[in-house]
Amino acid sequence: MKVSKIAQNLVGSEIIKIGNEVNDLKAKGAEIANLTIGDLNSNIYPIPAKLKEEIQNAYSQNLTNYPPANGLLSLRKSVSQDLKKRWNLDYSPDNILIAAGSRPIIYAIFQTIVDQGDKVVYPVPSWNNNHYAYLTSAQKVEVETKAENRFLPTAADLKPHLEGAVLLALCSPLNPTGTMFTKEQLSEICEMVLEENQKRGEDEKPLYIMYDQIYAMLTFGEEHFNPVSLFPELRDYTIFVDGTSKCFAATGVRVGWGFGPAEVVDKMKALLTHVGAWAPKPEQEAVAKFLEMEQEVDGFVDDFKGKISESLNILHSGIQNLKAKGFAADSIEPMGALYLTIKLDYLGKTKPDGETIKDSTDLVFYLINEAGVALVPFSAFGNSRDMPWYRASAGGLSQEEIKSMMPRLENALGKLK
Repeated sequence: MKVSKIAQNLVGSEIIKIGNEVNDLKAKGAEIANLTIGDLNSNIYPIPAKLKEEIQNAYSQNLTNYPPANGLLSLRKSVSQDLKKRWNLDYSPDNILIAAGSRPIIYAIFQTIVDQGDKVVYPVPSWNNNHYAYLTSAQKVEVETKAENRFLPTAADLKPHLEGAVLLALCSPLNPTGTMFTKEQLSEICEMVLEENQKRGEDEKPLYIMYDQIYAMLTFGEEHFNPVSLFPELRDYTIFVDGTSKCFAATGVRVGWGFGPAEVVDKMKALLTHVGAWAPKPEQEAVAKFLEMEQEVDGFVDDFKGKISESLNILHSGIQNLKAKGFAADSIEPMGALYLTIKLDYLGKTKPDGETIKDSTDLVFYLINEAGVALVPFSAFGNSRDMPWYRASAGGLSQEEIKSMMPRLENALGKLK
């Protein structure tokens, strides 16, 4: 059977592949600490009670027909007010687009800005930019970042690659690392984008920033910064990605939003009318009401991120304990999001059965089978399979489950020679 070139060469998600392996083993009775998917165990981390109540109310009122293609006006108004209050970002409801989570927003940004062969710049590791660049036939420029910079791109890293680029994809707090831009780091990048755009003529496409801040409310004592608050003149060049999935533990509720300059967002709206990637109307109605409950929102987020932070710190302490014992392990202190960045430098080591750990994916499957611990290698985020760094997502496990998996991990690593 013949299919399109895009379909024929499309690469599936490595994260989902690993997750499927974990689910198959669990179905057979295996005990596995699943640190792979950036999701949450909804029994440990249920959505806010008031949000759940409003969703149920909306369904009981039969609000189950099509929503407006750009999102309910009530929700866009609530988002507008929340952006102003929380981040001092002033965007009217007309400049906000609602969708079924952040993925359709990101896809629409790429499709609206990028023509075939256009240069798109993004750091690695980063989530899914490689796949969206492929889907738009972009000329992708993957900028390797360094552990000493917490795997965040610096202005110096990006500078050689911005000439002629049309999109710079950034995320903070960053998936997969849980690390964040400082004010100085982001400011230097923003200044560079402004300089690049000042060089371009009126008939040239500008360099846009896609700024994914879906984890912005999940920060642990750090301040979240964004391009437009730092440099208001970047308002014409920045499209934001945001939503409820992470901050409200509502990954399955599927309400996300994007906002930015009207000429871009209006085209994104038009594009998504043909995709139909609308958030369900009851959920939109509920989120609109919940966002107006300031005390409920802030109370939930403070409690939720406190628990996630504690889980990540338990995991971080466990890895640091392995390091202190002489294991080839390390981790970067978490700053936000759901993730811990872990180094397990065991490539080239020999397994008990005599086989060699050839690459990072090899180690992942060894640890699944030997320790019942599932991680995601940075190769799933654009890096080489020779890179010994991994993402651990803490949202799917209780703190006791994290503690109990550490001896199994230590035992499995100890068997590698």
